[in-house]
Amino acid sequence: MPDGQDQPVSLPGSQPPTPKRMAPHKKVIYVALVAVVILGGTVLGIWYWRYAASHEWTDDAFIDGHITQVSSRVPGRVVKVLFDDNQQVKAGDKLVEIDLRDFDVRVAQARAALESATHQQKTAEVNVTLVRTVTAALMEQAKAGVEQSRAGLAMAKAGLQVARSTAERAKATAAAAEADAVRTAADLKRFKELSAENRISPQQMDGATALAQAAAAQHEAAKKAYDAAMAGVTASEAQVTQAEGKLAEYTARLAEANAAPDRIAVAESQLRTATSEVARFHKVVEQAELERSYTEVLAPETGRMARKTVEVGDFLQPGQGMASLVQPDVWVVANFKETAVGRLNPGQHVEIRVDAYPGKVFKGRVESIQPGSGSVFSLLPPENATGNYVKIVQRVPVKIIFDEPQDPRYLLAPGMSVVPVVEIASGANQE
Repeated sequence: MPDGQDQPVSLPGSQPPTPKRMAPHKKVIYVALVAVVILGGTVLGIWYWRYAASHEWTDDAFIDGHITQVSSRVPGRVVKVLFDDNQQVKAGDKLVEIDLRDFDVRVAQARAALESATHQQKTAEVNVTLVRTVTAALMEQAKAGVEQSRAGLAMAKAGLQVARSTAERAKATAAAAEADAVRTAADLKRFKELSAENRISPQQMDGATALAQAAAAQHEAAKKAYDAAMAGVTASEAQVTQAEGKLAEYTARLAEANAAPDRIAVAESQLRTATSEVARFHKVVEQAELERSYTEVLAPETGRMARKTVEVGDFLQPGQGMASLVQPDVWVVANFKETAVGRLNPGQHVEIRVDAYPGKVFKGRVESIQPGSGSVFSLLPPENATGNYVKIVQRVPVKIIFDEPQDPRYLLAPGMSVVPVVEIASGANQE
């Protein structure tokens, strides 16, 4: 008997009490109850075994979604904040305004620089046209001058030859006239001597005198003709020298004109430089205008704002976060044990129970399985090849999407805990 209970006392000569027997009908009820419990437990065990064999579930699951960090792309002071926590916004809605006065100045400076570069480009274009036109004219003028100079030089040389020939003929004529004048003068002297002796007639004397005078006159005329011919030679030589000078001058001009491609190349290079500067300043203006547009921070997507950290007067830096935007599309990330992943396939049906809504079952399906355990993608992945190794069952993230559109009565937000139950036998990809 257990401690603390009275022990039966047997008196001498007395009989021990007879134990009471259970009534037959109560015994039947007891046996029936035991049989029902055993049968129910057996049926429940079989059901659970079959359910567990055809389903996989885990409580290591949560809702995930796209959370966009809203941040400034340019530095500046906040002048307006147009949203609040948990506010629904649409893509393109204005969220924050940054003081744009500094950006207006930058745009004005960029446009002024572009205008100056455009003016330089136009000047370079005019310079190229002018250099080409002047060069072409100088080339034609130099070519024509060379041709004319060559023709003039040929004519001068030909004139010189004629003058020299004329001078030679005049020289010969003068020499002949001189000889004739000397001869007639000698004859006249002899005739004078004879006349003094009355050995010739006066008519003969007059004839000799006339011949001598005529020869002297012809000699004088021949000398003058010779002097004129020599003057012509000198003039022709001067003309030849002048023609040679003009030919040399126009030849030099032609050589200078032949260097025109270099001057044109320099002018065209200056034009290309000016054109590239215009293109560069166009980009500078575009960049300045683009940065100015960034003073209005717009909602990148449709969703709800969260974690607002910006206020009017704050000075923002590029990349500085000011809020988070939670997009409406959500899904479930379920971390199944690696021993269960082999039974999962994309397309399998899933019943999703959210802890926030007991009794509500959401329908979904397996979309994909991460190619690696969660620990591999952690900040400090395990190094099993070093140190002591302890085998631990790993978890593999599985992405589950909702089949039905969201019901506005049930808020499904990233981070909420869920329990997904996967039907193993379902799914188009199940072998």
